Amino acid sequence: MSHRHFILFKPYGYLSQFKYELKRPKKLLGELYDFPPGTMAVGRLDEDSEGLLLLTTDGKLSDHICSSGMEKEYYLQVDGRITQQAIDGLQQGVEIGFEGIRYQTLPCQARLLDAVPNFPPRAKKIRDERHGPTSWVSVTVNEGKFRQVRKMLSAVGFPVLRLVRVRIGTITLEMLDGASVKEVSNLIE
Repeated sequence: MSHRHFILFKPYGYLSQFKYELKRPKKLLGELYDFPPGTMAVGRLDEDSEGLLLLTTDGKLSDHICSSGMEKEYYLQVDGRITQQAIDGLQQGVEIGFEGIRYQTLPCQARLLDAVPNFPPRAKKIRDERHGPTSWVSVTVNEGKFRQVRKMLSAVGFPVLRLVRVRIGTITLEMLDGASVKEVSNLIE
C-alpha cells in the first residue's frame, strides 16, 4: 500500500482530528480538504492555535515523528512588549503545570521577531492596539506537553494572543506556496 502525506495550514477554530464524538459541534480537518480514508494528524494543534500541521495515512511514520523529539517552531503574538529577561527565561526552561504536576521545560530557542509575520487573517479578531502593545516572539521546542508553549509564555508573564506553528523539523509553512493544503511525497528526509 502506498501511503499519502499532506501539509496544511490549520486555521483557528478547527480541531486537529477527523471525528468528534461529543455533542457540541466542532470544525474538523475533513472540512478543509477531501483527505483519503485513514488520514491522521501527526501531532496536534489545539482549537485556538493555527499553522503547520502534518497529515499521513502511515501510522508508523506518525508515531516516529511524534516520538523523535523533532524541533517545532512557533511564532507567538503576546500581550505586552516581551523583555529580554523573559526570553532568557524561556531559553533556560521554565516551570509549568501539566496534569496537576509541576514540570520543568527543557531549554529551548527563543527570540524576539523584528517584524509582524504575514499570516492569513484570523477568523476571530484579536484585540487591537487600543488595549496595549503586543509583540511577536519565536519559540522552538523539542518536546510537546499539552498547551506547553502557551504555558511557557504565561510563566514568564506574557500571555499568548495568537499562536502559529511555522516549522516541524525541516518542513515549513513556506512549502505550502500559498496553498492551504498540499500533498507531498515525504514528511521526513
